[in-house]
Amino acid sequence: MRKLLKNRELSALLAILALFVGLVALNHDSFSLQTVSMIFTSAQILILLAMGATLVMLTRNIDVSVGSTVGLCAIAVGVALNAGYSLPLAILFALAMGAAAGFFNGVLVVWLRIPAIVATLGTLGLYRGGMLLWTGGKWIEGLPATLKSLSEPLVLGVSFFGLLVIALLAFGSWGLAKTAFGRDFYAVGDNLAAARQLGVSVNRTRLLAFTFNGLLAALAGVLFASQIGFVPNQTGSGLEMKAIAACVLGGISLLGGTGTLVGACLGAFFLTQIDTVLVLFKLPAWWNDFIAGLVLLGVLVLDGRLRQALMRHQRAQKYARFVPPQHGSKNVAPFPPRKKKEVA
Repeated sequence: MRKLLKNRELSALLAILALFVGLVALNHDSFSLQTVSMIFTSAQILILLAMGATLVMLTRNIDVSVGSTVGLCAIAVGVALNAGYSLPLAILFALAMGAAAGFFNGVLVVWLRIPAIVATLGTLGLYRGGMLLWTGGKWIEGLPATLKSLSEPLVLGVSFFGLLVIALLAFGSWGLAKTAFGRDFYAVGDNLAAARQLGVSVNRTRLLAFTFNGLLAALAGVLFASQIGFVPNQTGSGLEMKAIAACVLGGISLLGGTGTLVGACLGAFFLTQIDTVLVLFKLPAWWNDFIAGLVLLGVLVLDGRLRQALMRHQRAQKYARFVPPQHGSKNVAPFPPRKKKEVA
């Protein structure tokens, strides 16, 4: 139990495996390597958003505007391509726009000292409205095949974007765990005053967290446009809540300073896996959010119960040596411990 609580990645992985086992038990023909590849392909957008949300949540903040940033950047790459710009320039344009959107969120939170939930709720509407004004409420269609080719399978059924997501996850996990720059994110979220005393650039770290979050949301927008080949006017709606849920499932603390990118990505995979299982069993689409929310609440309740049990166990161990003296026992410390008398 203690190992599961201390290693949330393991608990998320066990949940994924348990769901696969249940799927096989109910329908032997519905599980294959192709199923795993399909789930991973569907989860790539949410994985990118969960990675960005992790950086923000580690600094004890939250960003609920990433769904709108995804839509805005998907529109940006589509408009640029339809205007005749090359694919690399269109992608760079979208990434720059996402980074600027994330930086603006950081400015509101860090420099103007607006609470993160309030600031990003405002920019959620701002970016969504900007997207609709830009397109006049129309869909972006007719995207070139070069963009769609980035989501076609290359190696073992994994596309270029899939390989990029894996590379970003590996590099980001290494950076957070092994570099001083990465540890600054944990220090800021764990204890802001102590981080300042240790010389951590608190404002810079929080600004970078929001900027990287916007950059990853922009990449998710480009990936979305590549996967479906067009951009609806409601692109990204609701993704911010799924990203936060994926982080919580993967062990990212809302209080900051705790969690890993791997855990958040496993949480994103698990949420996507639930949707895929429902599709395989031909359940109506409106059950997806209900069941995903139910599972999330169940995991949070179970996690809270286990943490309380662990705290009680640790408290009992802490005071185990202070036990009432028993008849015939020797060298047993009294409980409660007595204060020593001061020597005059």
